[in-house]
Amino acid sequence: MDLETRLTALIAPSLEAMGYELVRVQFQGKTHPTLQIMAERADQAPMTVDDCATISRSLSALLDVEDPIQGGYVLEVSSPGIDRPLTRPKDFQTWAGFEAKLESLVAVDGRKRFRGRLVGLEGEAVRITLDSGDALVPLADLKSAKLVLTDELIDAVTAKGQA
Repeated sequence: MDLETRLTALIAPSLEAMGYELVRVQFQGKTHPTLQIMAERADQAPMTVDDCATISRSLSALLDVEDPIQGGYVLEVSSPGIDRPLTRPKDFQTWAGFEAKLESLVAVDGRKRFRGRLVGLEGEAVRITLDSGDALVPLADLKSAKLVLTDELIDAVTAKGQA
């Protein structure tokens, strides 16, 4: 099990107990290692600086006790933002209808990068509408996925109060 998977298993239950959902765990950097935690409120209310501070204090204590990372690092807690990464199967349903960029580890129809309108999930694959038609990208093969910042997305997120 890799470090990010172990950290996810450690962090997610604590966040859920506090009323948050884990969006992404990312550990990066060799010279100045950073542990980035992206979370959102389970009640779908907008994340605040106080929410991030609360999560940071709680996770700092948990990580100090469990000590899953060798050496020093910076803990960074944030919301996913408007042009958020899509990391969970439910994200592809929730954000269907919006423009997204996907990158696959394995070529699908001769390509690894896709930009188009999310249709949603179809079984274990993400359906995205491209200029050339629809593509199905298996979830298991996704390297990365994120929403594209568009006026339509800004308007929708602002209307929901999630900016």
